[in-house]
Parts: sequence; C-alpha cells; structure tokens
Amino acid sequence: MLSDLEIAQQANLVPIIEIAEKLGLSEDDIELYGKYKAKISLDVLEELPDRPDAKYIDVTAITPTPLGEGKTVTTIGVSMGLNKIGKQTITCIRQPSLGPVFGIKGGAAGGGYSQVLPMEDFNLHLTGDVHAVGVAHNLLAAAIDSHILHGNALEIDPKTISLRRVVDVEDEAMRNIVIGLNGRKNMLPRETGYDITVASEAMAILALTSGLQDLRERLGRIVVAYRKDGSQVTAEDLRVAGAMTVLLKDAIKPTLMQTVENTPAFVHAGPFANIAHGNSSIIADKIGLKLADYVVTESGFGADCGMEKFMNIKCRISGLRPHAVVMVCTVRALKMHSGEFKVVAGRPLDPGLVAENLPALKAGSVNLVKHLENAALFGVPVVVAINRFTPDTDNEIELLREIALDAGASDVAISNVWAKGGEGGVEVAEAVVRAAEKPSDFKFLYRDTSSIKAKIKAIATKVYGAANVSYTPEASRKIRQFTKLGYDKLPICMAKTHLSLSHDPTLKGRPEGFTLPIRDIRASVGAGFLYPLCGEMRTMPGLPSVPAFTKVDIDENGQTVGLF
Repeated sequence: MLSDLEIAQQANLVPIIEIAEKLGLSEDDIELYGKYKAKISLDVLEELPDRPDAKYIDVTAITPTPLGEGKTVTTIGVSMGLNKIGKQTITCIRQPSLGPVFGIKGGAAGGGYSQVLPMEDFNLHLTGDVHAVGVAHNLLAAAIDSHILHGNALEIDPKTISLRRVVDVEDEAMRNIVIGLNGRKNMLPRETGYDITVASEAMAILALTSGLQDLRERLGRIVVAYRKDGSQVTAEDLRVAGAMTVLLKDAIKPTLMQTVENTPAFVHAGPFANIAHGNSSIIADKIGLKLADYVVTESGFGADCGMEKFMNIKCRISGLRPHAVVMVCTVRALKMHSGEFKVVAGRPLDPGLVAENLPALKAGSVNLVKHLENAALFGVPVVVAINRFTPDTDNEIELLREIALDAGASDVAISNVWAKGGEGGVEVAEAVVRAAEKPSDFKFLYRDTSSIKAKIKAIATKVYGAANVSYTPEASRKIRQFTKLGYDKLPICMAKTHLSLSHDPTLKGRPEGFTLPIRDIRASVGAGFLYPLCGEMRTMPGLPSVPAFTKVDIDENGQTVGLF
C-alpha cells in the first residue's frame, strides 16, 4: 500500500486557477502563491451579498484515542463524496501547526485517497500565515517589555503580565524561562515562557474575525497586563495593534487548495482546540457558503471540545447556523473506551481490539451515546459516520448502528474514504443531504447574560457529565475581577484535556459524578471569550523520544520523503 505522501505526490494536480474558475472566481479574486495554491480576496464577500448561503455541515468525533478516528480524512472524503453526487462542496479546515507535524502526530492533511494537496505545502509553511501570527504576537510581547524599560508610562504591574512569547515548534525547554537578565536599568528579571504559536490569542482572533477593520479592533483589545489599580492594559494602549494588523493583512485571506479529486478546499487559521476554540476561520466559511451548495468544516478533537466551541463561540460570533453534524467514530476506538485495553506506541494492538468483541464495543459505545446527546443539546441533526477498518465485522457494524440510532442519530453511514476517496464517502454524503434537509431547532447552551459561573456549570454538567464544579481562590478572584470589568458577557472557551469527557485524561468512556476543577480563568478579550483552565494545561507541547521529524528528508530527486 502506498503511503499518504506517495499517494499525494502521484496525484494529478490541476492549476489552482482552474479550481477557482469552477467556483466562479476570476483572476482578480485570487492571489497566486505558486501554481497550486492561492489566497482569496476578501472582496469576494462584498461581491456576493445576495447569493443564498449553502448548507453548513460540521464534522466532529467521539473522544480521541491513540488509534485515531479519522475526523480530517472523513471531512475531506465526505466533501468529495458530496461533489460525487452533484453537490458543489467546499472543504474548510485548519492549517496544522508545525509543532505536532514534526512531533508525534505527523501530517494533518487527511490520509490515503482523501487528502488536501499539495500535501507537503499544507503541512509545512503553506502561505506563511502561522509565521505571520507568531511575528505579530511577539511584536506585542516585545512592546510590553520595551515600554517598561523606557519608563513604564502606563504603570504596568509586571507581576500581572499574562502574554508569553510564541514559537511554532514543540520546545519543552522554553515552557518556563527568565527574561530581563541583561542588567539594563528598569528591566527587572521576571519569569515568563513560550507557548506554541497556534495557542496565541492572535491566532484565535484570526479565526473569529469578520474582516480587516474588525481584526484591527480585536487586536487592539488584547489585554496583556493590569495596572496596580486593577485596570487593564491593552495592545491599543501600547500603540502596537496597527503594526500587528499590517503583519496579518495577508494572513486574513483564506488559502485555496484542492483535494486528491481536484475539488476545492479552503485552509485558514489553526487555533488549538483544547486551549482555544479549535475551528477554521469564519471568513473562510462565509466565503464558501456563498460559492457552493455545501460547506463541510471540521471542529477539533471530540464533540465536547471543538463542536461545543463551534456552536457556542463560532456560531455565536458569526451568526451562522449549521444544518447538520457528522459524528465520526470507529469500532476499535469505541472498544478502547470500554477501559479494557491499553495501546502502547510501537507495540501490536491487543487482539481484543482487532477481533470481534461485541461486549467491549457495547461498553465503550457509551462515549458515542454521550456525544450524540451533546449534539442534541444544540438542536442539530447528526449523522454517525463509521470509519470502517478491515478487521471490523458485520456484527460489530450492525450493533454500532443500532446503538447510534437508539441514541438519537439521524442516520448512520459507513465511510471508506481513506481507501476509496470520494466514492467511499458517497454513503455518508447521501446521509448528510437527508439530514441537512430536516428541520432543526438550533439553540445555544447558555445565554450571553448568564453569569460566568452559570456558563461554566452549563458546559460542565450538560456536556461533560460533571456533577459539580469547584474553583480555586484564584479562579474565584478572577471571576469577580472579570465581572467587574464587564467580561462576564463573553462566551466560555473551556481549556481541558481532549482525551476524556472529564478533566482527567485517564477517564475513558462516559465519566459521571465527578467534580470539574477550575484552577484559573483567563480572558481573551480580543478573541472574545474567557477560558477557564481545568487542571494542568500545556500550551507548549514537548517532543516524543522519536519525533516525526526524524523520518523527514529530501531524496536524490529533491522530493520530500517521510512526511507522515
């Protein structure tokens, strides 16, 4: 079997201008970045205001396992499947961070015969958006320390500086550092650290902004510290928001690419889903909705993370409403959620995961049932897509189908997109069309006017299944402070592990009766949300003992090898 990279490199790419023309875009609507990728002008939105919106589909999944559920490959494959059945469809996905690409995850452009191309460009620098975010963010960080060095006219309290620097590499040694050791007058040493670039508030803003002027305003609202009287200090106060906007004026434009089957894909923004909201950009979705019959987008991690934030944050800010949700699962991942099996990297899978095991499947399917209940909270029809693997038996597939339908799924369909591309996604595509035609009763989980603690409780108890929520004194203090500052009207972006419905990554299946601990809460005022920290959250991942970059190289013909 060919590797993902070999499939990608053997695919028949067409010039990106041809992809644009099929969408009704002219040469004036795009800015070419080589032959196979292009930026889309934001003027397109102004040219098509009266065109009706397409059907809007969000792809999510069960709680992730080390086995991989195939959410991105399904997103791409179902989009190609919809195109196969005559529906003009655009895929909208995030740009991956170089950290995970070179770390443990590898590539994120899909897989097999359901990929976005050029795969190397997608997984590496693409059009430089992540780098632009990093430079804009670090310019703000430098402005803070420079301002203090030159007299601190804003009376910044250094102990309250919350902005850390960023780099798009998994560099564990940089998590916690001390700066200001050069001995200059007024530059006192202080503890800080580095986050990975995709955890930057600037990245979250890029994904949630509606246009260049809105981007400028949001960057200006970023709170970097507080004065001793408790008032906030912003990027606008430091007079750096304008320069940050200039650095991002090209990054705000979505990148047009193509799938293995030469169907259109928009790649834009890449906020983390366990720290930020984990969805591609509102701008890309809005442009796609004017150019196609269907837009298929993807929200990061499980439905308790990316989908909940898609509904409560992205849809709240954009005003868009999804017509259907696709919930991706696999038989073997649900068996793992039974708690009976342990997967160790580099070792063969437990025989119980690859042989027919109906009891384990039934026990672990409580995770799928809970995620279906979570989707039902928002009033949107759900199609369960079973990403089928060769060892899966007909009995297991039938049991899973019965469980999903009994739990309220609108439909259940088999996905074979990894091996068959769009043809393998037709069954799911047809189910999506049926679901999108059904009436929906979209609703948010909480009101804007609810208190911060009420919003947190709603997510914790209704989505995660917690019985209670506890707060450290620091978290309670921050909630009082943010309420006083008027931030209590903002939505909540929970920062928790993606490996469990709870805050504890070891709790699989459907944890119940636990208390969700909130150890701190922080404000991303520019992005427009508050993010409570549930347990310890790492904003700078570390590399594994054998990183993915050890396999990446150039062959004698100058071709990339080993990239996933």
